[in-house]
Amino acid sequence: MQKQKINNTNLEPTRIVLGCMNLGKEKANPGASESEMKRTALKAINTALENGITMFDHADIYARGKSEELFSEIWNEHPGLRSQIILQTKCGIVFGGVPTPDAPHRFDFSYEHIIESVEGSLKRLKTDYLDILLLHRPDPLVEPEEVARAFDELHKSGKVKFFGVSNHTGYQIDLLCKYVDQPIVVNQLEVNVIHSDLINAGVIANQRKPETFIRGEGTLDYCRLYNITVQAWSPLAVGAFEYNGQGNDEYKKNLANVISEIAESRKVSKEAVVTAWLLRHPAKIQPVIGTRNPERIAAICQADTFELTRYEWYKLFIAGRGEDVP
Repeated sequence: MQKQKINNTNLEPTRIVLGCMNLGKEKANPGASESEMKRTALKAINTALENGITMFDHADIYARGKSEELFSEIWNEHPGLRSQIILQTKCGIVFGGVPTPDAPHRFDFSYEHIIESVEGSLKRLKTDYLDILLLHRPDPLVEPEEVARAFDELHKSGKVKFFGVSNHTGYQIDLLCKYVDQPIVVNQLEVNVIHSDLINAGVIANQRKPETFIRGEGTLDYCRLYNITVQAWSPLAVGAFEYNGQGNDEYKKNLANVISEIAESRKVSKEAVVTAWLLRHPAKIQPVIGTRNPERIAAICQADTFELTRYEWYKLFIAGRGEDVP
């Protein structure tokens, strides 16, 4: 699989990243025993490795830490693997009910929480360092000086090599950068053929369409301007290509038909077409795929074998928008 450098780092991961959110989630493993969950997780990780994937994305909250724990089982099968792959995790989200029953679901970028979260992730992942740490969702109560103190401590101790964010706008990144010495190297955002708002924002600029509400204007351009790697979560648009033919939803039907048409002409999977749509963008977007299904992982990785034409890319863009460009 092709690799691409993450700017301002010495890291050169594969273009496609395996997201590990579902490894330990009960909803993704209904009724599975501990040993069954472990086998499923290891099979997914091994399939990713066999297809050339070298980067794996985590978060401290994924299955309340269970996903990180299950991932660490891979070291038993591949003792020398740690130095050959890139591990990324996220922190900053706190579930409701923690530490008291009445505590709200919230975000926390305090020095104490960042340090505690990283220590927990390192323990669960059974590693002594993280390649990248991301701040998960913007904290309205962020004190950038505290973030800077945490980053300095983690970087100097060797526990985190590089830092980034997730779901942040350009201005939110600028605020952090005013205080943080380390470069922000990644911004992980929701982008896919259906949720194309960050791409669509520039297309509909100065258009009189009050019913069109776009958030995060300029975020994608900001990341390109400042050499921040964009990662896309939910890149398959929750199965946008899986229209079952039932009902009268013309939007879903048309999008699924366009995806199928390109897949057939290219002789690749529909998953690969949706993923290739992201890879074609000049921002060099890294799709973070969340499936545990070995067949689907292999199907998605076909996206690395071809490049969509402008014609094909725009056809998908328009189908995903549900209307023609202006």
